Amino acid sequence: MCPQTASAETGTTATAEAWLRHFEAGWRDPGGPATFAAHFERVLHPEVRMIQPQLPTIVGVEQFRRGFVEPTFALLPDLHGEVEHWAIDGERLYVELRLEATLGGAPVSWTTCDRITLRDGLAIERVAYFDAGPLLRVLATHPRAWPRFVRSQLMQLRFRLSRRRGG
Repeated sequence: MCPQTASAETGTTATAEAWLRHFEAGWRDPGGPATFAAHFERVLHPEVRMIQPQLPTIVGVEQFRRGFVEPTFALLPDLHGEVEHWAIDGERLYVELRLEATLGGAPVSWTTCDRITLRDGLAIERVAYFDAGPLLRVLATHPRAWPRFVRSQLMQLRFRLSRRRGG
C-alpha cells in the first residue's frame, strides 16, 4: 500500500470514528426530541436519506425531524440507546445499537443495526435493520400504550400527507 493510500484511509477512518462517537453520545442521552434532533442535524448531510422499518423513507433534515424524531419520541419519550458493536469500512459504518424505552408502563428493548454512509464527514444515508416484534408485543399487551401509539401514528399520517402536498 502506498503512503498516500494509507494516509487517506487513516483520515477516512478517523472521520468515521468521530462520527460514531457523536452518534453514541446522541443516543446515550437524547435529552428529548428537540435536543436529539439538534444533536444529529449537525452530522447529517442536508439531503440525508433514511430508510427504516415501519416508517416512510425520509429525505433531508426537516423530514428527519418531522418524520422520525417527533413521532418516535411521541411514542417513546424516554428512548435511549447504547452502541454494542461497530465496524468501519471506508466511509461506511455498521453500528449495532441496543435501544430501550418504556411503552405503556412496560420496559421494551430491541437491537437495530444501522448502515451509515458518510460523505465529507456527514451521513448521506442511513439504513436501519431491526425486528419490530418486541415493540409490537408490548404495544399489543399494554392498552396504556395505545393513546401514545395513536398520537404517533397521527403524526406520521400528517407528515405523509404534507409530503404529498409538497409541504
